[in-house]
Amino acid sequence: MMTTPAERLVEAEEGRVREAFRPVAKQSLSDRLARRIRKLIQSGNYQQGDRLPAIMEMARRFGVGHPTVREALKKLEAMGVVEIRHGAGVFVSRSQEVLLLASPDYAGIVTRKLLLDLVQTRIPLEVEAISCAARHATPAHLARMRELLDRAVGNLDDDEQLNTANMGFHREIALASNNSVLAQIVNVLSDLFGDEQRLILDIFGSRAEDHREHVALLEALEARDEALCAELMRKHLEGVRQAIILWNPADHPLSGVAG
Repeated sequence: MMTTPAERLVEAEEGRVREAFRPVAKQSLSDRLARRIRKLIQSGNYQQGDRLPAIMEMARRFGVGHPTVREALKKLEAMGVVEIRHGAGVFVSRSQEVLLLASPDYAGIVTRKLLLDLVQTRIPLEVEAISCAARHATPAHLARMRELLDRAVGNLDDDEQLNTANMGFHREIALASNNSVLAQIVNVLSDLFGDEQRLILDIFGSRAEDHREHVALLEALEARDEALCAELMRKHLEGVRQAIILWNPADHPLSGVAG
């Protein structure tokens, strides 16, 4: 049935109202907890080098599970606020002067250009991160990367778990760079564009190939081959960029993405 201009105007206005009242992106529980722990450090007279309460104690104090506390602490470690010393505890790295890059509440429309911009931004950052990580990664960093890739290969059919493990792997590389600002930038990009990263995973298509490339990156890190690390990371992210360029929404539609 043909609609009149007046009816189309009403429909358009209703669409604008729905868009105005769509839900905004929510911070995760670990994000909120990370902010609370930062406040605890800043208001509790903790100095650089001081040990924080045990994870079990923080979980009890904040009323959350141990995994949430660990995730929040990993975020703070990426920001340079704390240092996690396996077997020893969590220590304050700095209580002030933490760079706050952005608030993780981005809620824009996803387009092909946004996905390309995201990957294009990641390329120089993560090439530099892995180059530095080849020199500075500790055995604990490498063990954590191996753990994340083992989790990824066991969840190739679970997009949520796979994306979490994959982005955790990239975050761990940035953390191993020994550059707290670089680690923060990579961390903030992951927080701001978590949904977009999941869409990129779907566009890339071959989860097995993506995993093989991640394993190659880890092996280059373990060999301390800085040049190979940089080459493989650039090739990995360029491959993602090409997949987005070649992606045809008509053949492979994704919910929530404009062409």
